[in-house]
Amino acid sequence: MKPHAPHSLDSLKTVHIVGVCGTLMGAFAAFLKRYGVQVSGSDQNVYPPMSTVLENAGVRLMNGYSAENLTMDGVRPDLVVIGNVIRSDNPEARAAIDGGYAYTSLPQAMEQLMLSRTRNLVVAGTHGKTTTSSMLAHVLVACGKDPNYFIGGVPHDLPHSFHVSSVSEGRTFVLEGDEYDTAFWDKVPKFNHYLPDDVIFTSMEFDHADIYADFSAVQRAFDGLMERVRPGGRLIACYEYPEIIPMAEALSKTGRAEVVSYALAESVGAAQARFTVGNIESSVIGDETFTAAEIYEYGKKVDRISLRLSGHHNALNALSVWIEAHSLGLNPDSVRSALSSFRGVKRRQEVCGEVRGVLVMDDFAHHPTAVRETLRGLKQRYPKRRIVAIFEPRSATSRRKFFQTDYARAFQEGDATFIAAPYDQTRIADADQFSSQQLVSDVARMGRPAFLMADVESGVTQVAQFAQEGDLVAVLSNGGFGGFTSKLLNALKS
Repeated sequence: MKPHAPHSLDSLKTVHIVGVCGTLMGAFAAFLKRYGVQVSGSDQNVYPPMSTVLENAGVRLMNGYSAENLTMDGVRPDLVVIGNVIRSDNPEARAAIDGGYAYTSLPQAMEQLMLSRTRNLVVAGTHGKTTTSSMLAHVLVACGKDPNYFIGGVPHDLPHSFHVSSVSEGRTFVLEGDEYDTAFWDKVPKFNHYLPDDVIFTSMEFDHADIYADFSAVQRAFDGLMERVRPGGRLIACYEYPEIIPMAEALSKTGRAEVVSYALAESVGAAQARFTVGNIESSVIGDETFTAAEIYEYGKKVDRISLRLSGHHNALNALSVWIEAHSLGLNPDSVRSALSSFRGVKRRQEVCGEVRGVLVMDDFAHHPTAVRETLRGLKQRYPKRRIVAIFEPRSATSRRKFFQTDYARAFQEGDATFIAAPYDQTRIADADQFSSQQLVSDVARMGRPAFLMADVESGVTQVAQFAQEGDLVAVLSNGGFGGFTSKLLNALKS
C-alpha cells in the first residue's frame, strides 16, 4: 500500500506519530497539538529535552513500540506519521501499514499539507543548519514578519520549533533541510519534499555513513536539492567548501535562480566569494559572550555585526542569514539588532551549570569538523579556561571508522579528552567499527591527555575527579548519553 494523507490540516482530528522524540518529529507533534489536533506518539528512547517539550505540549507519550499504541483511547487516528529512523520491521509501523491506516512520512505530510503554497526558505548542509535556520526565523520575527518555521532543534529565542501561522499563498516558511532519508519506503533526502524557493547551503562533507556509501553519494543528494530550486529562487552558497562552487556555478548557468556566494575573509574561498566576513573577535562580558565581525562585498566593508555566539562557523552562519535578510528587503538596522539578540539553540554550546568553578556545557557536535569548530570556538570564548572534551561516538558515522584519524586531529583543539565506548555497534561489521581505544591513543600521541571511559557511571566519576576549578567541560553527543551531563553536575556537587 502506498502512503497517503488527508488533503488539509483542517481535516485532521487525531494523529499518531511513530518515532515522536526525534527533534523534527517532536516539533511537528507539538505544532499539531497547538493546532487543535489530538496527538499521541511513541519512541524507543524517550529523554529530555524533547520528552519535556512534548509533555508540556500535551502530547501523549508511550515508551517502546507496539501495535496497541496506534489507537488513542480506542480511537483509530486519522493519520499515522512514521519517522525516518523507523525500520520496515517495526511492529507499530507494520501494524499501521498492514492495517490499512492512512500513513505518511513527516516530509511528505508537509509537502502535501503546506509547502505547495508557501514561499520556502530551506537551510541545508552538513553543518550549521539548525543554528542557521533558527537564526533566520528569529531575524524574520524580530523584523516584524510572521514566518512559518520548522527547525530540527529547540531555539532559545522562539516559543516553538515548529510554527505555522498560515499556509496561504506566498507565506514565508523557514525549513531546516535535512539530507537524511525520508522513510524506509522513501529513500530520498527529506529536503526533496520541501519545494525550495531560496536555499542557504552552509557546507558539504561526508556524513550519515549508514545511508551514503561515499562522498559522491552525498554530493548527488545535494545536487538534487539544487535541481529543485524553484524558478526565480535564490541559492546562498558557502564557498568555504570547494565542492560547492561548481554546483553553484552550474545552477547559475541555468538562469533559474540567483546565486550569492559567501566565505571567510581570510580563506581560499574568499577569492571567488561575493560576500565575506572577517575581523572576527570574541569577548566575554559577565556571563555573556559577544562576537564582533565585519561584512564585506567584493572586499569593500558594507556592515558590522555583533553576535552572542562564538566561533568562525557562527560568523559564517550569521553572514548567510544577513544575505538572505537583505535580499528579502528587511531593514538593515533591524537585521543587525536581531542578529545581536540571537541566543542560539539548545544543545549548541549550551551552559548547563557551574559547580565548584567547573563550567559544564552540552553540545550536539559529533562530526569531526563540528567537534573541531566547537572546541575552537569555546577556546576563543573562554581563553582562560582549560577545555575538557567528553565525546560519545553515537551517530551512524561516528560509530564507524571512516573518521578515525580525523577525530584525533579535531580533539587537539581541546586541552584534555575523555572518550566513551561507541553506542550500539551490533549492526556494524567488525572491520568497519570505530575504536574509542584507538582514538584515545591517537589523541595522546599527538600531544593531548586522553582517557577512555568504559561506561557512563565510571566516566562521570573519572571526569569529576579530573576537573579543576576554572575548567570548562564540554559534553559532545548527538543523543541522550545516559544523562551524562546531569550526572556530572551532581557528581561535582558531592
